Amino acid sequence: MSKEYNNRNKTDDNLVKKTSKEAKDLFGHTVDTSGKIVKSISGEGGLIGKTVDSSGRILKGTADKANDVIGKTSDAPGKLYRGAKSRLSKKENNEEKEK
Repeated sequence: MSKEYNNRNKTDDNLVKKTSKEAKDLFGHTVDTSGKIVKSISGEGGLIGKTVDSSGRILKGTADKANDVIGKTSDAPGKLYRGAKSRLSKKENNEEKEK
């Protein structure tokens, strides 16, 4: 592999994680914006305003957990590959030393 590939920032390396984070951010902004609209119509201090705040926190928290799961799931194949590659390299080195 080229040096350029190996020197890239690891956070930019995973397209799935990056896309999931952007979708989570968009979702969070959408929840915030819809909450502001509802509260501007109904009033911020009322029961509806408090309910909108609570439900927004729940939705954003759920999206955050889903994003974490997606990130961990998308990392798993790479870790599996690197682990297998490492074990294979060690096995090949041991076989060469025995010869």
